[in-house]
Amino acid sequence: MTRRKIVAGNWKMNGSVESVVELVESIQANDAVDVVVAPSYVYLPLVAQSLTGSKVMVAAQNVSEFAKGAFTGEVSLSMLKDFSVSHVILGHSERRSLFAETDVQVARKVASTLEAGLTPILCVGETLEQREAGTTLTVCNSQVDAVLEEIGVELFEKVVIAYEPVWAIGTGKSASSEQAQEVHKGIRDNIAKRSSKVAEKIAILYGGSVKASNSAELFAQADIDGALIGGASLDATEFNSIIESAK
Repeated sequence: MTRRKIVAGNWKMNGSVESVVELVESIQANDAVDVVVAPSYVYLPLVAQSLTGSKVMVAAQNVSEFAKGAFTGEVSLSMLKDFSVSHVILGHSERRSLFAETDVQVARKVASTLEAGLTPILCVGETLEQREAGTTLTVCNSQVDAVLEEIGVELFEKVVIAYEPVWAIGTGKSASSEQAQEVHKGIRDNIAKRSSKVAEKIAILYGGSVKASNSAELFAQADIDGALIGGASLDATEFNSIIESAK
């Protein structure tokens, strides 16, 4: 089965009004690849407006699991929908490690995001210590299983997974294409235990110091369906090259 490639840019806590507008105007989308950008919350309205009529889709970097209420500093799914947001990044390693988000909390956010009609980009990945201990797939599949148990395998078809080895995020290091493929296949095989149909359909992206210089080799792997990109997505030339290599 041929799965459509997805290239998503996670801008994290970077940008200014000037740089965001310049970046958005420079992105070159095409009909062969789904392109998604995830600016900081405060720039979502500006980016959404700038992308009116564009093929590029907008993601949020996180969202509250609650619909509304006394949750100071949080943003709800209904608020995101007001600004044409289509995707939400959930469970990123920085959210898990720096803000103590648990597998259970991430699973609830995935469920709420699907209920709101948006697409979750579920991040999973292992630390360097876990990789060296040989528990990479155990860690990744337990993070996936937490969501499967919350929403069921039928709904899981609507989820996008992003495998991001924690040791490769922002370090300049990247898993080799063979290492990444091994984990992607292991995640897909784990899902197939519940439904081979869903396992074949679901997109699994790779994230972890993806650059124009290594993207084509990664995308050539059978179970790598695109990328979730950090730093390189802030450089329009680099980001466009990665998009082009996914065709």
